[in-house]
Amino acid sequence: MDGILYERTLPHGPAVRIRRLTIAGETPVSVVLEVDRRAGTPRSGDGHPPALMQFEGATEQDAVDALEPHARDDRRVVQLMREKGLR
Repeated sequence: MDGILYERTLPHGPAVRIRRLTIAGETPVSVVLEVDRRAGTPRSGDGHPPALMQFEGATEQDAVDALEPHARDDRRVVQLMREKGLR
C-alpha cells in the first residue's frame, strides 16, 4: 500500500500501520498511527481508518521513530483504540 511506513499484524488479526499523509519527499512529513480492522479481508485497503495518533516531523524517519514504539506495543494500541471509542 502506498504511503505505509510501518505495518504489523496484531495477534487477533487487524494491522497496525504508520501511514504517511504528505506526498513522498515533501517536508515536513505528516503521519498517522492507525489500525485497519479489515486487514486480510477482501475489503482491506478500502478507505482509511481513524487516526489513533498523528505526528509531524522533519523526515519520515523522525515520524516513524516517534510513533513506532506505540505501534509495537499491543497494550498501547488497545488503549488508544478505547480512548478513541473504536473498541
